[in-house]
Amino acid sequence: MLADLGLQPLPAGVIRDFIGQGIARLVERCLAQAGPPLACARLETALRAFGDHYRAVNGKSSRPFPGVLDGLDRMRKAGLKLACVTNKAEAFTTPLLEASGLAPLLDAVVAADQVGKRKPHPEPYLRACKDLRVAPDEAIVVGDSANDAEAGRAAGCRVVLVTYGYSEGRDVRELGADRVADTFVAAVEWVTA
Repeated sequence: MLADLGLQPLPAGVIRDFIGQGIARLVERCLAQAGPPLACARLETALRAFGDHYRAVNGKSSRPFPGVLDGLDRMRKAGLKLACVTNKAEAFTTPLLEASGLAPLLDAVVAADQVGKRKPHPEPYLRACKDLRVAPDEAIVVGDSANDAEAGRAAGCRVVLVTYGYSEGRDVRELGADRVADTFVAAVEWVTA
């Protein structure tokens, strides 16, 4: 996308810390970092370019973090209902979940554009609870960011955060979760205990 706009590419590590507040915010951050202030005036063009590139590669190189598939399977076998709540658009979410093998393990998927709000707003988690027919105080958010912690808390859910993922460079240990886990397996053990 940046190259399409005549801007220099950014290191993957820089871009990684921009992930978490949706595509528009990711693109805005990349434009601000890579180009002069006027680069933000190209937001619509950049969003179109990003969408084109993302559709072409979505799910091709993505893999669930270690232990995620087994952990989700273990939670399903324990009788838990599972949802994916994401700031990603539904048009990108569904193909990614299918390509990664996660889709069959989920009972519901809530993408930000389906509810009109993004995390840290609580509405995406409240919608997931409604879709799963679970009271928020009976739900546990397993996430990796301040967005997950803030939205989960605001929705009335308990929160467990993993120490890897897309935390926008923040230490999840400082975000007030009920539990912090170094692995998805450890998070699952806490959830199913």
